[in-house]
Amino acid sequence: MNLSVIDWLIVAITLGSMIYSVNMTKGLMKSVTDFLSAGRTAGRYVLSISSGIAGLGAISIVMFLEMGYVSGFSMAWWGFSQGIIILAITMSGWVIYRFRSTRCLTLAQFFEKRYSRRFRIFTGIVAFSAGIINFGIFPAVGAQFFISYCGLPDSFLGLQMYPLVMIFLLSISLYFVYTGGQIAVIIADFFQGLFVTIVLLVMVLFLFFTVGWDQITEALEQTPIQLAQEEIVKIQSDKTFLEFTKADQNTKIEEINEKFENSSRINPFKTSHVEDFNFWYFFIGIIGIMYGTMGWQGSQAYNSSAKSAHEAKMGAVLAGFRGLPQGLFFLLVPVIIYVFMNHADYTPVAESVKAALVEFDTDALKTQLRAPLVLSEILPNGLLGAFAALMLAAFISTHDTYLHSWGSILIQDVIMPFRGKPFDKETHLKVLRYSIFGVAIFIFLFSLFFQQNQKIALFFAITAAIFVGGSGAVIIGGLYWSRGTTAAAWTAMIVGAVIGVGGIIVKQVPAEWLTDISSLAQLKSAITFLRGINGQEYWGIGMGISALSYIIVSLMGKKESFNMDKLLNRGKYAISGEMEIINDIPDRGWRMLGIGKEFTKTDKLIYVVNYLWTGTWTLTFIIGTIYNLFHDVSDQAWMTFWKYYIVIQIGMALISIVWFTWGGFKDLKAMMVQLRSNERDHSDDGWVTENS
Repeated sequence: MNLSVIDWLIVAITLGSMIYSVNMTKGLMKSVTDFLSAGRTAGRYVLSISSGIAGLGAISIVMFLEMGYVSGFSMAWWGFSQGIIILAITMSGWVIYRFRSTRCLTLAQFFEKRYSRRFRIFTGIVAFSAGIINFGIFPAVGAQFFISYCGLPDSFLGLQMYPLVMIFLLSISLYFVYTGGQIAVIIADFFQGLFVTIVLLVMVLFLFFTVGWDQITEALEQTPIQLAQEEIVKIQSDKTFLEFTKADQNTKIEEINEKFENSSRINPFKTSHVEDFNFWYFFIGIIGIMYGTMGWQGSQAYNSSAKSAHEAKMGAVLAGFRGLPQGLFFLLVPVIIYVFMNHADYTPVAESVKAALVEFDTDALKTQLRAPLVLSEILPNGLLGAFAALMLAAFISTHDTYLHSWGSILIQDVIMPFRGKPFDKETHLKVLRYSIFGVAIFIFLFSLFFQQNQKIALFFAITAAIFVGGSGAVIIGGLYWSRGTTAAAWTAMIVGAVIGVGGIIVKQVPAEWLTDISSLAQLKSAITFLRGINGQEYWGIGMGISALSYIIVSLMGKKESFNMDKLLNRGKYAISGEMEIINDIPDRGWRMLGIGKEFTKTDKLIYVVNYLWTGTWTLTFIIGTIYNLFHDVSDQAWMTFWKYYIVIQIGMALISIVWFTWGGFKDLKAMMVQLRSNERDHSDDGWVTENS
């Protein structure tokens, strides 16, 4: 085993603390709304921290380490391009504010209110199917990480370690959900989120001051050159190459040099040959942020858990600051792992990791487990255990959230509307727990038998596209356009689902069958072409065609306007207590910034700071991009920029941890008081009536 006694002790204490935090919630869950949405009591800081760690997860950490190894620092630059979109979304409360105003417990409940019950059932089926397929590889990746990182044996008491680890981790996650529903999930995720954030920053600081900046620069600059030289030497010994004319040989060599020169991990403007995670990946992602806001239902319970629409909006605004330590980790650590695998000073580490990777069958597994194996080699005792505890917390936080989400979606959005009448409270809670257990069984079996053949991020994109490809248009159109029709919603969802499912199917066609061109040559050629489209690109195609179909079909339908005031509980339909008015008439300058009647002085300050912070990096991106279009900026200059950027981020990350810890515990106290004192409305269970 790789972990020492002190490391295992850290893991045990962390697990014990998580279980204790969940036991704090016993007796607080008294209604279906408590189970599904924590009684709508979550404040902005608890919401931001909990949902942040729920969306991170052990698999996401492995995914970002995998992505960062391929793209290096270059990835962060194109991430800046998302700044203006994220700013617009958070400051306006785009989608999130309006959805919370509907008081819907799930997205499909909103679909019934806005479109029809049949459409709710259909979207519930699509969301559930996409979700559990997407969720299906989580236990596998998590278990493989722990086995490799901790150096666990292949078997225990004659049983294979792989399924045993999955069962152990899933059992803990189930216990959390069963104990207190979304209340337990939010509170457990809050403590886990604080712990994970602190450990991530400690690891960043340790690695930043352990590996020399000169070594990082050398590895990122020299490795592509070395790889190009190795490939040139290899082809020069090939008989086919020797038969080329001298001119053709030179052209081939130039192509190899150009390929590696434009696979830079330093200069984002020399990434045309970076595989998958290049400019187009981020361009599609930028569109997807706006289009897919709230479309992915893996953490759907958080959408309705805020104590008000304003708190939901502020939680989204704060997310950018809360995520600073995470962003730092995913920027720097993959690059340092790349250094250990490619710099001459760390050859023993690289050789040890390469020897371990030989044992794994697929390239997908090798790329996923490279980072964990490197970290297990380089981290000291104590920090080694802290990172294992971090991954355990991240695993549980995502799994309890996703088990809760997909299990409740099946009941709330498929079973309940299909049966035609609501459950009584006790039966409702019982079937929710049955459903959650069923999801756990499915993902366990899926992880055992599914053969993953692409990078995690691309698998996520293509599986999410089954639902999100079409749902974005349906959500945005339903919340903001009174002309959007039910027929248009059906069309958009079906188109998005077909594109997503089609992309998954072609990826599963065996390569051996495609190489045999003796029959069905045209079909095989078409499938080969479709296989060349990655998961992110399928998502982009799905978004575009679904949105266009929603608009066209709506315009072709009857020119009737939907009652948006009733849907959003405003005007004569307003619900007392939903909005706390601080200032009846905000100053015009504040209104221009998106600041309304419910904003306190603190809220205004947070808004201004967010504008300044995000605006600074967005402006940096715009100016830098324009300059690079006309000037060739050296790698040395780029490395200087990345060094200062990391230092600034470290300073802000330290501030954010103190800030969110204070705010989070304040919110948690208020949440506990409210859960103990609030009277429950047992009719508030997600059932839609004419007057609801």
